[in-house]
Amino acid sequence: MELAGDAAARFAFGPVGRGLIAASKAWSMIGGTIFVALVAMSIVSITGRKLVSMPVPGDVELLQLFAAIASSTFFAWCHLVGGDVKVDFFTQRLLPSLVQWLDAAGSLLIGCFGALIAWRTGAGALTVKAAGEETMLLGLPQWWGPALMVPGFVLLALVGFYMAGRHLSAGVAAGETGNGRSAPTDDGQDGR
Repeated sequence: MELAGDAAARFAFGPVGRGLIAASKAWSMIGGTIFVALVAMSIVSITGRKLVSMPVPGDVELLQLFAAIASSTFFAWCHLVGGDVKVDFFTQRLLPSLVQWLDAAGSLLIGCFGALIAWRTGAGALTVKAAGEETMLLGLPQWWGPALMVPGFVLLALVGFYMAGRHLSAGVAAGETGNGRSAPTDDGQDGR
């Protein structure tokens, strides 16, 4: 689903939603680039280790540090485009307005989770920074990893709260139509 390229989706999301789309997409592209760089580094390290007994120094440390950072970048985009796992077996026969209310509750929980994990990850990063912990081989500050994960979790919280509001609005609109049709979806279609 290409939200940013779809004129109806851009209109339906409004300026705040479009900003979240742009930020989430950019952040996830940064995460993807980090993963590609990690794969390239791993290939060079493994090849160097096997062929000339010269791996990339601290390759495992770098992999652990940057994989955690990169992983945190995808959550907001995933939720924004509806890519997270939903079990709709129990809700497929419910009224569209009720499904929207349930989706709003789920998005609210995701927003709360994003805020909680951002807070605790940030607090953990400050604790590790105060302790002065460093990686074993490269001597990199260990607090960098958790600190760089925080923006991804903050973005997840913002997207969760935003999507909760969208689903609530769609639930109210679907309930007002009274004809079993839901409010328009992101692609401009009715929700049936």
